[in-house]
Amino acid sequence: QRLGVGKGDRVVAYLPNIPETLVAYLATTSLGAIWASCASEFGSRSVIDRFGQIEPKVLLAVSGYTYGDKPIDRGDNVAEILAGLPTVEHVVEVPYGIEGKGSSPLPGLDTPTVAWADLLAEHAPLAFEPVPFDHPLVVLFSSGTTGLPKAIIHGHGGILLEHIKNHVLSWDFTPDDRLMWFSTTAWMIWNASMSSLLVGTSVVMLDGNPMWPDLDGQWALAAETETTVLGLSPGYTMACRKAGMSPTTTHDLSRVREICSAGSPLPPEGALWLVETFGPDVLLNNGSGGTDVCSGMVQGNPLIPVYAGEMSGRCLGVATAAYDPDGNEVVGELGEMVITQPMPSMPVGFWGDDSGARYQGAYFDDYPGVWRQGDWIRFDERGSSVITGRSDATLNRGGVRLGTAEFYRVVEELPEITDALVVHIEDPSGGLGRLVLFVVTADGAALDDDLRRRIAVDLRTALSPRHIPDEIIEMPGVPRSLTGKRLELPVKKMMQGVDPTKVASRDALADPAILDAYADWVTP
Repeated sequence: QRLGVGKGDRVVAYLPNIPETLVAYLATTSLGAIWASCASEFGSRSVIDRFGQIEPKVLLAVSGYTYGDKPIDRGDNVAEILAGLPTVEHVVEVPYGIEGKGSSPLPGLDTPTVAWADLLAEHAPLAFEPVPFDHPLVVLFSSGTTGLPKAIIHGHGGILLEHIKNHVLSWDFTPDDRLMWFSTTAWMIWNASMSSLLVGTSVVMLDGNPMWPDLDGQWALAAETETTVLGLSPGYTMACRKAGMSPTTTHDLSRVREICSAGSPLPPEGALWLVETFGPDVLLNNGSGGTDVCSGMVQGNPLIPVYAGEMSGRCLGVATAAYDPDGNEVVGELGEMVITQPMPSMPVGFWGDDSGARYQGAYFDDYPGVWRQGDWIRFDERGSSVITGRSDATLNRGGVRLGTAEFYRVVEELPEITDALVVHIEDPSGGLGRLVLFVVTADGAALDDDLRRRIAVDLRTALSPRHIPDEIIEMPGVPRSLTGKRLELPVKKMMQGVDPTKVASRDALADPAILDAYADWVTP
């Protein structure tokens, strides 16, 4: 309030997942102001592309953070971000320290800088600004891998209803629970996790490298904090399984009663490993949702069966289905994931999209009046579902659609392969097209003729002859967004002749040099 923040103003945070971020989020929204956050590992251009759209009044930032045991300085980035955000009137410097090692102060800035301690120096009664049901609460951003990220506005009432419904009825949270789910502040899981406080559930805030000091780190922290609900990424689960870990024998995880999984498809092998590790009394809740609704669309709940590799059912109050290209609902076959009735947390709109044209084009152009999420999903007759990947990266080989996730599930089972990316270039005449599989080999392994043959045999045996790649190429890594998503579409566009500098925003990439390697391969 002393910084002049009031109803409708925007407060933005360039902060990691630390308690101060949560405090600032709650303080902002209590004033009727609007919150947006980016993870502190985002590059300055990526942050400006997001925050610049909403013209913020206050920026909260750290001058640096720690990734594992490595200090990362962010002072210059903050200065660059400020230079690109002319509406910012105040910068709040938030302290960040690990084991007594504080970060260095921000460099000299033209914008007035306020210390975090100064904001806490004056007590005031706890009060909340009344706002309309659809008043903006937060702005979340799409990945920004192509073009300017969508600035997705979520309203107070919609998020409140959706998160209470989801957290109480689907996630089964109670005031006795403690949630630990690694997330950056740029992922909707962060917002959803913070909403656990709505139902009295405590939150373990984990920042930094989720694999530090090793794969055992998250299990050790879950035991130390007596976590009851544990959120795990499928990639982490599969890595632990591949490493032959047995966390329940090395740690006291007896309080864990539910494991949630989201972010990408969880292979059946991962689900079975979790059940074998934790036993039948721990609920495995595998789900999928999106930034667009800041919630789940398909997932489990304590009342319905769990099938390995599947999401148990539609989320309560979410009328989701699979559609064929003509807009007919299909069961037992892959189709576009759609929502046919409104749900509370559908966005209020996109920031700056006064006509609604961009919002309409993003979700409703393919099936008028029906929301298209952009995932490729299959429902079976019992209502459970499997998501096989993004529909814009789905492979259409000779009229047969193939999901990317099933490729990765098979290929990454090979001990010589640590990561993979598959791209299909369609044949306009209706032929099979060109299917290219990029692989990253483990230390000491090499992509030779024998490994290529085993990859082809495993894909043919586990999936079908149509899944055998035309080419298998070794690469130094797989290009991913800052939230860990594989970037099949930018690689595909490069292979189709699009200028590599135009296929993705470099600041939205976890490691831009990896995408450069693909560009070099496309145009040697």
